[in-house]
Amino acid sequence: MSQLKEFRTIMNSMKEVWEKGKKAAIVMLIGVNGSAYRLPGTKMMMVEDAEMIGTISGGCLESDIFGYAEKALQDGTPMIKNYDLSENEIWSLGIGCKGSLEILILPAKKEDPFWKSTVKLLNKGDEFSFILEVPTGMKALVTKYGEIIGDSEYLPSIVYESALKGFKLQKRAEVLKWEGRRFVVDVIRPSQKLIVAGAGKDAIPVVELAAKAGFSVTVLDPRSEFNTERYFPKAKHLVEVSENINPDHVNGAWWVIMNHLQSRDEEALYLALKSNPKYIGVLGPVSRTQEMILNIGEDLTIGNDIYTPVGLDIGAETMEEVAISIVSEIMAVRSNREGKSLKGKVKIHV
Repeated sequence: MSQLKEFRTIMNSMKEVWEKGKKAAIVMLIGVNGSAYRLPGTKMMMVEDAEMIGTISGGCLESDIFGYAEKALQDGTPMIKNYDLSENEIWSLGIGCKGSLEILILPAKKEDPFWKSTVKLLNKGDEFSFILEVPTGMKALVTKYGEIIGDSEYLPSIVYESALKGFKLQKRAEVLKWEGRRFVVDVIRPSQKLIVAGAGKDAIPVVELAAKAGFSVTVLDPRSEFNTERYFPKAKHLVEVSENINPDHVNGAWWVIMNHLQSRDEEALYLALKSNPKYIGVLGPVSRTQEMILNIGEDLTIGNDIYTPVGLDIGAETMEEVAISIVSEIMAVRSNREGKSLKGKVKIHV
């Protein structure tokens, strides 16, 4: 599973490169055995002049991979590169992860209509499956409605069915084997929506960090002088009072409520509860939130229905530290983790 936002950034950068007349390739992590910096499905772009967008290994291998990418671009053919980062390999020097990686380098040509279709789906914002045959480079897209785009005639039905099932089940890109052929199936999911109710100064780092964590962030605040692109350049802006918003328009979102005005927080909390939320975090002490719950006439359990005080207990004091605490808790909930220390943990990605 990959984030749509990250893939879209890569493809938009690819378009800019093509307009300059340069060659570029998508580099994709398709297999991991042991410890690795990122999960299968991770993508980046490499350009013939050594320009790079994204990262596969956190900076450990990209320079070496580029040498192979240059050759793949010259030949115009896909390439597989394997790295063994064990203690006995030269690549283990200075590298924190000791797993083995399988990486696909796929030249992307401007004239290939497949990439135009990919960009169209990415801009539409719907989830879809991105399928590659390794190492031939056969490409296909499967939409959530079952439409196949690309090299459909070469796509086995068993891979197609797996792509459809992946919309519900897949957590990371998978490699399927069928009659001696190998296929990478990667579900591309849109960013989850996070609504930050409140456009105060302390909301600025929350919005910035949440956007970097892959959320599509909307700031909800009726004050047009604060809820602006100037203060929140990475967010959408809902300049409206909560009571005027149809819950269906904000359905299924994550919420952080931090207006610093109790009446406005109560309105936002009521709206959040009526919109099938995935998470609600409320800034402030438990007693204040309990009073808010009583005032809006709801029967809720703090700790189950509402996270308050919002954030992980990391000793945060400054606005930036509190933002780290809040976004860290949201990420933990999103991943179904408890947000504990990694100390002594053998496996991180499970």
